[in-house]
Amino acid sequence: MDITALYGLSSGVIEETLKSGQAAGKTSTTLQGTQEFSGILETAMENIRTTNSYLSDMENEELKFALGQTENTHDLVIAQMKASTALQYTVALRDKFLESYKELMNMQI
Repeated sequence: MDITALYGLSSGVIEETLKSGQAAGKTSTTLQGTQEFSGILETAMENIRTTNSYLSDMENEELKFALGQTENTHDLVIAQMKASTALQYTVALRDKFLESYKELMNMQI
């Protein structure tokens, strides 16, 4: 599957943080930076929990179908697509984060 369409996505938390920083017109203090980072981190953790939930739902639908408890393939395919898309998005975010981290580590001060 191709996830290149997901590269333009942005988090509402990041956009709000950028807007509030630009509207204030001043540099963030260490305390503000810590609060902003914790908010972004909490949002990232929530996204990971959502991805895990989708993967769990997919496994449950697969088990139901395999055991003959349901014949509805529509729900199975929907669960698989949700899980696949969420996982691809999570992996893309991880890759971008690692790329950014490596770039920061290579910067000379």
